[in-house]
Amino acid sequence: MTSNTLLFTHPSMLAHGVPPGHPERPDRLIAVLKGLDGLPLDRREAPLASRDALIGVHPAAYVDAMDQVFPGPGEGMAALDSGDTFLSDGSREAAYRAAGAVVAAVDAVLAGEARSAFCAVRPPGHHAEPAQPMGFCLFNNVAIGARHALNAHRLERVAVIDFDVHHGNGTQAVALKEPRLFFASTHQRPLYPGTGAADDQSPHANLINAPLAPRSDGQAWRAAMDALVLPALSAFNPQLLFISAGFDAHSDDPLADLRLEPQDFAWAVPALRQAAPNAAGRIISTLEGGYDLAALQACARAHVEALIA
Repeated sequence: MTSNTLLFTHPSMLAHGVPPGHPERPDRLIAVLKGLDGLPLDRREAPLASRDALIGVHPAAYVDAMDQVFPGPGEGMAALDSGDTFLSDGSREAAYRAAGAVVAAVDAVLAGEARSAFCAVRPPGHHAEPAQPMGFCLFNNVAIGARHALNAHRLERVAVIDFDVHHGNGTQAVALKEPRLFFASTHQRPLYPGTGAADDQSPHANLINAPLAPRSDGQAWRAAMDALVLPALSAFNPQLLFISAGFDAHSDDPLADLRLEPQDFAWAVPALRQAAPNAAGRIISTLEGGYDLAALQACARAHVEALIA
């Protein structure tokens, strides 16, 4: 009998190095995995993403350029922007496996091996635009998985729901050019990266942004989900659902000012399932942000327990 939920991760993701004091540190992944201890998960090794999977979202020239700038053994650390996004000699494998985790999760869930999957990965992905790394992100893991579902599995409609406290600008950039992909984001505004206004428009009617004011709590967040995200998701009627699972909207997170609690992240899973019945409960969730280790551990556990239920 297969497990209801798969877990994709890989120890190489701990070798994606960042400078001391950087919030997107290896301890984040350790905290998440500790939070999942004891849960009935089918644990699998995240494979390396193929080049074909990456160029489903990122131009070949971008993938080639990234391969050129990843440091080799002993070459030290490289900065890609103004103090946010770094590369070490472990970053290439980590980034390829982070994207590969989501692709493998798509294959497994659509093959009926489990109903859902959680990808405990780093580096995160939702800020990575097709031709630009940014905001700790190198490849857009969730968008790569979504395009794989559309192109390799010939699905007609998939959806990405992003509840990271920062707007998923990279995923939105993909959705603006992909009518088969619905993207909805709840996020604090104003906040990095400055995108995600409520009146952002898509020519394909496949975009919802629900920005929240600083210090908004779980009740306000659930109200935005109920009023904006869930009805639009239902109208789009996706066959597969992705979650960009950032837990930095928690009240203790040091990088933002929302006031969500673990039970809010648990609430989202059945609410999304109910709003997308054509997906038949199939959800692929991938880790994005979350920078207070205790909060991250508690939120990840609550979220994955809801996936398993």
